[in-house]
Amino acid sequence: MANRTVKDAYTIKGTNPQYLIEKIIRSRIYDSRYWKEQCFALSAELLVDKAMELKYVGGVYAGNIKPSPFLCLILKMLQIQPDKDIIVEFIRNEDFKYVRCLGAFYMRITGKSLECYKYLEPLLNDFRKIKFQKRDGNFVVTHMDEFIDELLREERSCDVILPRIQKRQILEELEQLDPRISALDDDLDDLGESSDEDEGPPLEDPPSPHRDGYSRSPSPKHRRSRSRSPRRRRRSDINQVNFKPKIFPHARSRTPPRRHRSRERSRERDRDRRSPHRSKNQDSESKSKKKSKHSKKAKNNE
Repeated sequence: MANRTVKDAYTIKGTNPQYLIEKIIRSRIYDSRYWKEQCFALSAELLVDKAMELKYVGGVYAGNIKPSPFLCLILKMLQIQPDKDIIVEFIRNEDFKYVRCLGAFYMRITGKSLECYKYLEPLLNDFRKIKFQKRDGNFVVTHMDEFIDELLREERSCDVILPRIQKRQILEELEQLDPRISALDDDLDDLGESSDEDEGPPLEDPPSPHRDGYSRSPSPKHRRSRSRSPRRRRRSDINQVNFKPKIFPHARSRTPPRRHRSRERSRERDRDRRSPHRSKNQDSESKSKKKSKHSKKAKNNE
């Protein structure tokens, strides 16, 4: 009975208000000690005192998913569903910053798009420091405007999935919202006017030296042309890579390369073509040498 929503509560986003928080986190909150001791039989009047006792903002922490008091009070507000005037007073409260965070978070979950921009955007001018508890249980220091900006832009905050809202640009086109005026516009205008006053008359171009009879200094283009071009450097590098070692004379005599033989053969063929008579005489001489060799072999055999 203690975990049920009040009978006269209105549905939010078409569902039970408590269902806006995930079931796993909701069950952890029901089992927590803070919920059983501090949130039991809590009314809207007593809720203010509990909100003033808050010391930090956070969602769930530790490995076994322990809920923070801030998240327990959010679920209690969804359960009892206080009046809208109470939530607006939470948001406008300037003395207790965590009470303001509580009201802004509840307005972001339950309010419409127009109400979220109307009540939360003025809080962007609040730059007070607040304490935020991370998932591992450690604390970090953040600011009120960062927390409000997270509520308006991000999809999840304090481990709770935030309902979607329309973009501000669409509401401006429908003329439901006025264009947002930043507090920095006046400062930027003052800086622009001061910069225009500081600027003096335009400076004249200095006289060129070659008109007064001075010699021109070489332009950077000519200097580049004198320097070695990168193409030449690349070719030289290629030549160094493809460098072939010299062949010593004793190595040539022992293992003559094949290209010399091919050259000699080609030269002999050219000579034969030029002097056909000489080639015939050479053929006859070679034949006579072969006959003499055969005759000597025959004599030796006998």
